[in-house]
Amino acid sequence: MNQQFTIKERKRKNFVLLVIVGISAFQTIDAQRVMTLEESIEFAKQSSPDIRKSTLNLLSNQKSLDAQRASLKSRFSLDITPMDFSRTRLFNDFFSTFNTNEDYNSSANFSISQPIIHTDATLTLNNRLGYRNNFSEAQDLRTKNYSNDLFLQLDQPIFTYNRRKLQLRELELNLENAQLSNAMQLLSLERNVTQSFYSFYQAQNSLEIAQDEFDNQQVSYEITNNKVEADLLAEEELYQAELNLATSRSTLQNQQVALDNAADDFKLLLGMDLEEQIQVQVDVNFITREVDINQAIQHGLDQRMELRQREIDIERSGFELIRTNGLNEFKGSVSLSMSVFGNNPNFGDIYANPQNNPRVALTFNIPLWDWGEKRARLAAGTADLDMTKIDLQQQQNDIVINIRKTYRNLQNLETQIEIAQQNVKNAELTYEINLERYQNGDLTSMDLNLFQNQLSENKNSLATSLINYKIELLNLKILSLYDFENQQPVIPTF
Repeated sequence: MNQQFTIKERKRKNFVLLVIVGISAFQTIDAQRVMTLEESIEFAKQSSPDIRKSTLNLLSNQKSLDAQRASLKSRFSLDITPMDFSRTRLFNDFFSTFNTNEDYNSSANFSISQPIIHTDATLTLNNRLGYRNNFSEAQDLRTKNYSNDLFLQLDQPIFTYNRRKLQLRELELNLENAQLSNAMQLLSLERNVTQSFYSFYQAQNSLEIAQDEFDNQQVSYEITNNKVEADLLAEEELYQAELNLATSRSTLQNQQVALDNAADDFKLLLGMDLEEQIQVQVDVNFITREVDINQAIQHGLDQRMELRQREIDIERSGFELIRTNGLNEFKGSVSLSMSVFGNNPNFGDIYANPQNNPRVALTFNIPLWDWGEKRARLAAGTADLDMTKIDLQQQQNDIVINIRKTYRNLQNLETQIEIAQQNVKNAELTYEINLERYQNGDLTSMDLNLFQNQLSENKNSLATSLINYKIELLNLKILSLYDFENQQPVIPTF
């Protein structure tokens, strides 16, 4: 009687536990948000802090370039001095007496300045209109006069590099580099989200496998319990079945904890609300992809953004050499201007008697001795340029090697997946056969548990191989910038 009461009490506890687990699972699934890989990536692009910072950096470089281009257009300016009055009392040596002088000025200056990027010159058109009212106590004389000075001036540096063109090109390269960095950041985000997505899926799949194993152990336990109640098996077999069921329940709980942890990591990466319940949906059916290793390498060498960034670094190093070569350089400047000046007490007669005021200036800056500063700086800049070229060659080699490694991993994974699929089929068939043997009393519960563990391990191994294949395909896509899954090139988003 005690043994029968113990067996019934255990059955009641197991039934209650299954009901609680089932209700909890139903409530969780009902409130879950199901996400695909594509939806996860798009969600992360909108909420990722790294992507937002990269986008702001791109905006900053774009606006800097826009500002520089705007500075190369004609610049209009108007300076107005409505009133400038002064009264001074000074000693006049010629008359040996103090003299009070009052001076009132009013002026307006309008100018148009046009930079010329091709020669680094500046062309300026300027017009200065003024009015002056002056009183001198010594001569008791007040003078009123209007004047206007219209002149055109050209300032042209010679024997030196074009600073405007160099600065504009640098800003263009900065923008291109920011665009490349942003595109690379998006690809890196895609890689991280994909890896976290599949880790979450693997934890989700492991929980399903653990649930299947628990269900199988529950069936095994019920068979054992029925045989013990019918006195067809010793009670020791029931104890072993209870142990197997408890172990399976513990595994199920552990997998639930692992899934919850993976879900938190995944939501944190995507920037989601940590309290939101999510589930991932993915098709990991194995389909062999045709991968041309030569095409992958060539496309990677032609399109990889890191290589373009190294080329930009080389061009920047060349700019630094130009600037360094400009230290203590022999240079000059030419200034040409033509002015038409007129003045008259009557405003309407300002140019009644105009006067031309031409000006020509040629200046040179001739360095004499710099104690080897320029030569040393040029040598340092040349060394930096050579190092950048070495980095470019090393980057090319790394791309080729990484693509080759990924290609070999794909080939190896194809073989592993085929073997894993066959192992799962064999394990399922083996478990069904041995479950029937166990029902017929030809197998112990411990032996059946071994076949159940073998089936679970093979299922996990197959899921891992399929996920690894998907991830390696993504790695090859990022390394070569060619999507072999869809057979199309990857176009970076700028």
